[in-house]
Amino acid sequence: MLENTPDSARPAEFVEALAKGLMILESFDSQHPEMTLSDVARRVGLSPAAARRSLLTLQAMGYVGQTNKRFHLRPKVMNLGSAFYFSARVDEVLQPELRRLVGMFGDASSVATLDGHDVIYIAHYSEQRARRATAVVGARYPAHATSLGRVLLAGLPDAEFDRYLREVEPLALTRMTVVDKSELRALVEEVRERNYATTVDQLDYGITALAVPIRGASGRTIAALNSSGYTGVVTAEGLVAQRLQELRLSAGRIALTLSRYPVLESIIGTR
Repeated sequence: MLENTPDSARPAEFVEALAKGLMILESFDSQHPEMTLSDVARRVGLSPAAARRSLLTLQAMGYVGQTNKRFHLRPKVMNLGSAFYFSARVDEVLQPELRRLVGMFGDASSVATLDGHDVIYIAHYSEQRARRATAVVGARYPAHATSLGRVLLAGLPDAEFDRYLREVEPLALTRMTVVDKSELRALVEEVRERNYATTVDQLDYGITALAVPIRGASGRTIAALNSSGYTGVVTAEGLVAQRLQELRLSAGRIALTLSRYPVLESIIGTR
């Protein structure tokens, strides 16, 4: 919600109308593929009048459609995501290493960055077909429940991680999900020491994953890279023994490429 954006994060030139429009676009998801005006206003935390003005503007620009008084996204919205995909040169910088890892180990591999309390997948490659939480480009999941998220949380300065723990209310996505903040802090501290994170059935049943940091030229963690498989077919210990070295090699290659194109580090990296 707009009111949750602290004043300190708003420059003097902050355009509230633009912020409202972007928040409305973000409010549509798999659980809310179409909404009435009242639904949108409620989800975004706007008055119906403000939501209506933004929706009609987005509709005029081709980003939103309307059927029987219910609003939905239009394909033009994909232009926004593809602009990031091509400007970040995902095909050139990230996908080759994901394909290499999947070619070696099978299963799936992803790169994600941190946005607030969530991770956002910015690249993904998989040979998996079973029903499970979908790790497609643009998907976002709670950081506390993913190997990628724990690596990214471990890369935060102490003050930022403390703020995260104060603000977040971890949800139990499975019976295995760690939601106790003290336990989560201990796990993230362990990730800082080991320089990798593993998770088993934290985000969804059947997902076991191993993640490592991708660091920028300054040494700051800017993204995370993982390899995941099916719980029962792979174990966390097995992933560490068999895949950790290659994951770190891929993370290093990605970091080296980013160092040659500093703008890419800014585009891809966690804020």
